[in-house]
Amino acid sequence: MKKIVLPFFILLLSVSGIVNAQAPQSWSSADMYLAIRKLNVLGSVLYVAAHPDDENTRLITYLSKDRLYRTGYLSMTRGDGGQNLIGDEQGIDLGLIRTQELLAARRVDGGEQFFTRAYDFGYSKTPEETFTKWDKEKILSDVVWVIRKFQPDVIVTRFASGPQPGNHGHHVASSILANEAFTAAADPNRFPEQLKYVQPWKAQRILLNTANFGGNNQTSNDQFKFDVGGYNPLLGKSYGEIAAASRSNHKSQGFGAAASRGEVLEYFRTTGGTPPVNDIMDGVEPNWKRVTGGEAISRIIDSISTSFDLLHPEKSVEKLVRLYKAIRALQDGYWKTQKLSEVHQLIAQCSGLFLDATTQEQFAVQTDSLRINFSFNNRLGTDAVLQKVQVDGFDSSFSRSLEKNRNFNFSKTIFVPTAKQITQPYWLASKMEVGYFNVADQLSIGKPDVDPSYQALVQIKIFGEQFTFAQPVRYKFTDPVRGELYQPLTVLPPALIEPDEKYKISKGNNSFSGVLNITGKKKGFQTFLNDVGREKTDKVKVDYSPSKLSFDEKNKVIPVAYTIEANMDNDYFFAMDANNGRKDLFHVGMREVKYDHIPYITYFNIATVNNKKLDLKTYGKKIGYITGAGDKVPEALEQMGYEVVLLSDKELSKNNFNQFDAIITGVRAYNTHDWMNKHYDKLMKYVHEGGNLIVQYNTSNQIGPVRAKIAPYNFNITRTRVTDENAAVTFLKPEHPVFNFPNKITADDFTGWVQERSIYHGSDTSGKFEKLISMNDPGEKVDDGALLVAKYGKGFFTYTGIVFFRELPAGVPGAYRLLANIIALNKKKGF
Repeated sequence: MKKIVLPFFILLLSVSGIVNAQAPQSWSSADMYLAIRKLNVLGSVLYVAAHPDDENTRLITYLSKDRLYRTGYLSMTRGDGGQNLIGDEQGIDLGLIRTQELLAARRVDGGEQFFTRAYDFGYSKTPEETFTKWDKEKILSDVVWVIRKFQPDVIVTRFASGPQPGNHGHHVASSILANEAFTAAADPNRFPEQLKYVQPWKAQRILLNTANFGGNNQTSNDQFKFDVGGYNPLLGKSYGEIAAASRSNHKSQGFGAAASRGEVLEYFRTTGGTPPVNDIMDGVEPNWKRVTGGEAISRIIDSISTSFDLLHPEKSVEKLVRLYKAIRALQDGYWKTQKLSEVHQLIAQCSGLFLDATTQEQFAVQTDSLRINFSFNNRLGTDAVLQKVQVDGFDSSFSRSLEKNRNFNFSKTIFVPTAKQITQPYWLASKMEVGYFNVADQLSIGKPDVDPSYQALVQIKIFGEQFTFAQPVRYKFTDPVRGELYQPLTVLPPALIEPDEKYKISKGNNSFSGVLNITGKKKGFQTFLNDVGREKTDKVKVDYSPSKLSFDEKNKVIPVAYTIEANMDNDYFFAMDANNGRKDLFHVGMREVKYDHIPYITYFNIATVNNKKLDLKTYGKKIGYITGAGDKVPEALEQMGYEVVLLSDKELSKNNFNQFDAIITGVRAYNTHDWMNKHYDKLMKYVHEGGNLIVQYNTSNQIGPVRAKIAPYNFNITRTRVTDENAAVTFLKPEHPVFNFPNKITADDFTGWVQERSIYHGSDTSGKFEKLISMNDPGEKVDDGALLVAKYGKGFFTYTGIVFFRELPAGVPGAYRLLANIIALNKKKGF
């Protein structure tokens, strides 16, 4: 008999947005009643698309909260390559943020979340381009795996699989994969290695959820359709209101949504299986008739539902326990396992059990101790006897009745051994490929999040039946503004290495230097540094000062100066000897991402510095940088040798612009800051008198349309972009200083670029701009709007869609040299 261990913290049906998702959750009686009704629904729908925010939250809400189907969303990617409206995180960091935003959305709309191993490498214009990086067969196997595990009766895609001008290649690829997986999941000859865990599964149908947006109307009155705009009196909201709250969790993408009320039709076109006529579940018995012996179970559930007391849900617990036993006696199968889990959770919620396992420390440190505080409360006084609590090696037996609404508190201290794995998202545990994460463990594929570092297994006998609840151990603290908060507990090594800069530029030298900030996470820890690893074989000489470290207090930071003499561009890995006689090495740095709307994010990477020996000349010394939505260009400018002054609304008002050799606006500065408009005249005066204003891309979409004046002459911002990072670049005016001073720019400077060339090109409508480069993606017309330069008075204005914000943090030499030339425009005499 398979033992059910339920994560106690999972919330399936609550409509409210969870302020602190890490806290133990308690349902309202309305949530419990809906969950009881859901026990009699044995149907499932899987929605499939490409990215976080592609999903139709209104449809997911309706299916999960009105029809009470098990509803999931499979996103091909974690949205790593998107743009970030709330900070400067990109790539992996942004994917982690968007993962948590998706999980927050699912907590509101009632869906479950899944992912493939695909990496969002940025905008793609065709599915063919997408599959050159995703490894189609690998990602297809992931979609098949999720279908076989989730066993949806109906699969719904967001995007069509055929040619769609202007549609993201990832979008089309997601539909191609979903439609191929619809067939492959039922074929035992496809991905047979999965069959030791799952069985082939044939969904009844796969539907395209057609839509009318962006001027492209895919809907028609002859399509299958139904209303999803209803009102749920138990929840006190319409499904459109709930969906808006769900979608508004995509804060990094600026997707706050207005609530809707009233009838809303969703349209569908069948792309596989039998078309629906009357209902999305036509041909499916979404009830207990699909399980042998299930009709008796249905009658028990009807009785529990009819007698449920909203004021006293604990009165239903004994009946739920009997129901649990009855389901457990059924033949093993998918719906038996699913419904046992649901009943298990209902027993805990209707009992009013509060199970809490917390620490006062955010981190559990290897080779150190960890104190865990337990607090249990039987708030409604059900028949509950605490039998055992287990956490890793700790095991306590009790046989103690839990009295009504009386706290039972105790604490235990455990040792965190070196063998305890650091808390790393599973998809980041191995080095990734360009287009996908390497995940070897089949059972991890599809999982949305990292497993909790510690779980307390709490065994409680309820009306004579033993249940085990898995309660993650969380870090709990009280914030003076936000109140009591729970955050993930993270296991980390006794010391962390953080280089001061990830990329180092050596201007023709054979050596570079920097600082390693070593943080001791354990009092009394001692270590030393004596070498450096490297990606490519290279003779190096490294010097550390100091090289031996001793931490007399916890969280002490010791700066270590280092100098490396090297002969080539290389990645250098720093490590510390653990000083424990086993030659263990601690070589990780820790990255933290913190926003109020999601749980703390922590992950680890190898402490690496990439050295670029760069032939770089610069002209000018001081740059004013107007921060935008967030990027890491200022740090790159400092690497180039410039003094950078960050300029906000206040600094723009009080500073004398003539002190700056150039002023650069951060990405989307004009989208995100309304106050840019009031500084227009001052900026134009600065340019006219000999200054140099460089504007990085702004968008022309709903996220933040440009309302401020930008340039001295009229131009439009388009949606043109070049996504092929290897696209050929033509110099339209090779003699222009942008290509000649102080660095000679050649085609070699456009090699080794990452993700894309440019986005949101400009279009000259005044005839005043010089168009300096042209390029295009394969099969598209050439565009010359990526780099526009205009002379205005004695100075220069530049608008560029070139993605310096991606290339500079990635250490691309040509991007550094090109930007240095743009900065030097007003210094070239005779021009």
